[in-house]
Amino acid sequence: MPAVLDANAITHGIQLAVAPVFLLTAVTGMIAAVAGRLARIIDRARIVEDQARASTDPELLARSYAELATLRTRGRMTNVCIGLLTLCAFLIGLTIILLFLGEIMGLQAVRLAVVGFLAGVLSFLLALVLFLSETVMATRLLDFHLLQQPPR
Repeated sequence: MPAVLDANAITHGIQLAVAPVFLLTAVTGMIAAVAGRLARIIDRARIVEDQARASTDPELLARSYAELATLRTRGRMTNVCIGLLTLCAFLIGLTIILLFLGEIMGLQAVRLAVVGFLAGVLSFLLALVLFLSETVMATRLLDFHLLQQPPR
């Protein structure tokens, strides 16, 4: 039996789904920012690798390997961050679908929508913690390089 679509139910379903859409917009912005950071990490790693290949200085090689290890850790953190943000976007999208279909078709999916939304928010918060950790790590690396410079 086909479902009867009521204009009021559709309007209310859209209203319910709008709030999670704002979070979805924030998530896409975060993905873009984190992907930019990942690209910079990869670019820096390529530069350090090229310098290490061209050098025979043991001190420079040791610093290069240490920096590459830090860059590898930062890259992994960034990848996990992107994964969490993607999971968040998926869960928020699923929440939007459940809210909309629940309103339109009378499905009892509210609990599932709440669980999906909360899981999405938790993913977003974990991604923010990783993002902060990675930026702190990048700043420490910068401070490390400043300490290595001889005084003028």
